[in-house]
Amino acid sequence: MVILSLLEKINMESIDIEVELFISALFMKYGYDFRNYSKAHMKRRILHRLSLTPDVSNISELIYKILYDEVFFKTIISDFSINVTEMFRDPDFYQALREKVVPYLRTYPFIKIWHAGCSTGEEVYSMAILLMEEGLYDRAQIYATDFNDTVLEEAKEGIYPIERIKEYTQNYQKSGGKDSFSTYYTAKYNLVKFNENLKKRIVFSNHNLVTDGTFGEMNLIICRNVLIYFDRNLQNRVFNLFKQSLVYGGILGIGSKESLSFSDVKNDFINLVEKEKIYKKKSY
Repeated sequence: MVILSLLEKINMESIDIEVELFISALFMKYGYDFRNYSKAHMKRRILHRLSLTPDVSNISELIYKILYDEVFFKTIISDFSINVTEMFRDPDFYQALREKVVPYLRTYPFIKIWHAGCSTGEEVYSMAILLMEEGLYDRAQIYATDFNDTVLEEAKEGIYPIERIKEYTQNYQKSGGKDSFSTYYTAKYNLVKFNENLKKRIVFSNHNLVTDGTFGEMNLIICRNVLIYFDRNLQNRVFNLFKQSLVYGGILGIGSKESLSFSDVKNDFINLVEKEKIYKKKSY
């Protein structure tokens, strides 16, 4: 039993080394930097892809495959991209935006909003709908960014499975929606396509929170349920990026499991809506 336990420990240590080499290979070959993502998260995603790849038997063989197979590399990038999203996700958050953030946005003649880590775009279109209903859309510019070009293309299309519309409609209603949700999309077969007029103030763009720079002079930044996959050092880097990208008095909305409380920028923000993790940058 002692020998078996020792072998298991050695095997786990070997896997951890392979994971580190895998992440380094991605960075050295393609420039994608996952070195400060949560090691547990990365290990789960790599082992999951290993289980779905019948022609390889270990992580070392996966490394070879990503180095010499660019199609497979794109599959890996999709694996590592965080794509859990939905329309009006966490309706109370959007209700808080309507009640606490919209009055602030009304004070500006032009509004700049950054959706960082926008994934397939559902929450970006949710913001567009909210701004339309509050009479702010025509003076807003929304920048929707992600490092995954595949999901960005899906976001630009604005086409989603019809089976999710019931859930999205419920979220919309709970968030304080003022119209019939069906006015914002057209259904055909098993898909829905969101109206083109929702896109006219949205710019979709590739941006990597790990390696790229600031988006300056933003009034509102939304980045929800992305930072939980980063280690503390990377979280601090991204929080500083957001601080530098916001105007004084600008608003930051993050995920329910994320917090500024232990970050380097905690003293630069005040809680605007504590329960919904909405913060306001201090005006000094």
